[in-house]
Amino acid sequence: MLTVLIDYAAGNLHSAEKAFQRMARETDAGDVIVSDKAEDIARADRIVLPGDGAFPACMTELKGQRGLFDALVEAVEVKARPFLGICVGMQLMGRAGHEYETTAGLGWIAGEVRRIQPADPALKVPHMGWNDLVIDSPHPVLEGIETGDHAYFVHSYQMEMADPTELLAHCDYGGPVTAIVGRDTMVGTQFHPEKSQAAGLRLIANWLAWRP
Repeated sequence: MLTVLIDYAAGNLHSAEKAFQRMARETDAGDVIVSDKAEDIARADRIVLPGDGAFPACMTELKGQRGLFDALVEAVEVKARPFLGICVGMQLMGRAGHEYETTAGLGWIAGEVRRIQPADPALKVPHMGWNDLVIDSPHPVLEGIETGDHAYFVHSYQMEMADPTELLAHCDYGGPVTAIVGRDTMVGTQFHPEKSQAAGLRLIANWLAWRP
């Protein structure tokens, strides 16, 4: 089995690569590579889309890589390859982002990305650091992960969900903030599982073992 982490110049992939390679070794889940080549996406059994930065810039980078965007859409929408979006990679799964300007997303999740607006003015944006997860819906990738487990967040924008059945988990930051989304063969995490210690590594292992 081959898992490909997409490199589209939207963030440092080193820690994610190491975490996925570690869990793939521990669970006998095959090979993990980082690639910016459409042909690697086409042959991948599983695909991870990380991302740090602004929604429009990340979408521009993704579409700007030769053949990469089309290969991703083909793999996920047509071939139904298991997919995991991380941070901005999760946000890009939505219908649109409203960061600086309105930008169309991949349209895989019924939600739009808007700036976090905590009810408590003492809470700063970006939302940065550890926060407790609240599990909203059971899912195979959440096996062994419970409400109260910690995850590491760094973001100023969040996915506002239009379909609550696609919300798997949230956290509280002056109001609910989307943490995990999913439907069909797709899952996304707003937090960084590779930086979330035990819960994050468990989620990665679960996703690598998931057979949707």
